[in-house]
Amino acid sequence: MAKLLVVDNSNRKVWKRLSARLEFQGHSVERVTNESLALKLLLRDEFEVVVSDDRIAAQNNYEFVREVKRTEPDTSIIVTSEIGSFHRLSDALSANGGGYVDFVTNLWPPDRMERLIEHAVDLQRERSRTRAVRDAAEDRLFVESRSPVMRRLLESAQQAATSESTILLTGASGTGKTLLARQMHFWSSRQAKPFGIVNCATLSSQNLEREILGRTATVHLEAKRSGSLLERATGGAVLLADISDLSLSVQLALVRFVQDRTLETAEGHKTIDLRIFAATSRDLLSEVAAHRFREDLFYGLNIISLCVPALCERSADILPLARRMLAAAAVRNHRRRLSISNEAARAMTFYRWPGNVRELRNAIEAATVLSEMDTITLAHLPEAVATRLRNVARPIRTRPSLDEIEREHIARVLENSRTLEDAAMKLGINASTLWRKRKRYKLESLATSKA
Repeated sequence: MAKLLVVDNSNRKVWKRLSARLEFQGHSVERVTNESLALKLLLRDEFEVVVSDDRIAAQNNYEFVREVKRTEPDTSIIVTSEIGSFHRLSDALSANGGGYVDFVTNLWPPDRMERLIEHAVDLQRERSRTRAVRDAAEDRLFVESRSPVMRRLLESAQQAATSESTILLTGASGTGKTLLARQMHFWSSRQAKPFGIVNCATLSSQNLEREILGRTATVHLEAKRSGSLLERATGGAVLLADISDLSLSVQLALVRFVQDRTLETAEGHKTIDLRIFAATSRDLLSEVAAHRFREDLFYGLNIISLCVPALCERSADILPLARRMLAAAAVRNHRRRLSISNEAARAMTFYRWPGNVRELRNAIEAATVLSEMDTITLAHLPEAVATRLRNVARPIRTRPSLDEIEREHIARVLENSRTLEDAAMKLGINASTLWRKRKRYKLESLATSKA
């Protein structure tokens, strides 16, 4: 049936009765007493419905409710109140968090609550289906994140998208630079115009000159008719992917276009209206120092630079991304709704994903196709992922405690951070809090530098 998360710190017997009735109907009910525990559980598992007591939901101007929606956008939220405070709660939600809450109700009578939960489950599943179809078609998995470092990047990207500035995207291979460029184009005023991609690593020098500059030693008839890719994208934007792979001769010719948007076409010089995105997985300053990349071209492209973090640096996103990728893959491959087992989820969070988002997507796609069940297990994941879990020197439990979840998450972030301050920033807490948690969980050997 459905998985419900109840957040209630009262001793009302009505919840015991409701939980018993809901579990008898096949629902799974997890109950916690505060919002901190609830958010930790949401990081570990999926819930169709979150039911929160009004006194908890209303804390900090309904920030808990907003955080649930940021963590799991599809989850349905029900806020409950005692009969005497129902109208006060409804008024407060209208003024503060009404857009985030799906239902407001009294707890009694129980049959009303049961019907409301059924509606909430239907609503959540319809949202999930809609999102899965959209993700399968539009590939927009990239733009929602739980990671503080990724959220800051997306905020900067959204602000930069509204400008006309040239954007240089850096980061390891497979992190999603192309997805970010496409999303920034969608956020811009040019969204209705073309978005072209030139893969500098796969085209020959001759084809690059034709596609980028509209010229070649022997001009093909097709190129004369259609123009270069840059000409065809006029009014829109173009992404020069793997820009560091351009030959020095093409780099020299590209400098002028970057500076004044002028192309040397078969018909002569032509100025076009086009925004430029460039992407690379290499350190361009090192390439400049080694005389493999032109300095003037580097500074022409490096107007606004955005670095896309590796997946292991945004580990809080691994499971949400995996679940959304799984839903989208199920749609593409005509499969029923699939889930991820606790052991497989744990293995995914421990693995470093050197191939980043691309490697995760490929693993999920293969598991979707090869699984004969409705649950993705450890056996369906690549051997490297399973091996990493087996090498973890800790006993494996089917249902880890909340402290274990927190310890594992902190250890993973510390392991991938240079300093304690860097780890604290990724976790969204201050360094002194992290220092205490690190001591409590006996993780002092990780990220000990104070520099």
